[in-house]
Amino acid sequence: MADRQMKVLWLLHGVNLDMLGKRPVEHYGTVTLSELCAGVTAHAASRGLEVRCFQTNHEGRLVEQLHDLARGDERVDAILINPGAWTHYSWALHDALELVACPVAEVHLSAVAEREEWRRRSVIADLVAVRVSGKGLDGYLEAVDRLAEIVGS
Repeated sequence: MADRQMKVLWLLHGVNLDMLGKRPVEHYGTVTLSELCAGVTAHAASRGLEVRCFQTNHEGRLVEQLHDLARGDERVDAILINPGAWTHYSWALHDALELVACPVAEVHLSAVAEREEWRRRSVIADLVAVRVSGKGLDGYLEAVDRLAEIVGS
């Protein structure tokens, strides 16, 4: 297996996720963004995936990152995304994600289906191969496993 080139998983985080560790513990736990990225990176490496982490509080920057991935400016075999609140209303994010030709997993730390009504809708749900919510860091690891199976890693 050492001769096989690692596949690249982009871990994309949207608005307010840089504030993990300071957000309400009952929804988001105590994990920080750097701890989350480190945990996903370590787990993904065991599945033959190299992780590249990206976070922004600027919707247009996330859209531009997806455009870069869609154009092939950056290598990508799979995407794991937590868009934060943009999940629920950003049709610009939907349209940008639609351009990417690799499998995508949507993950949320909190159980969005059990929270406020407006959080229950995902405008990207029709584009993703995997959806996991309400499992904290374990949900991210589950999504990595499922993406690894899809991309054959």
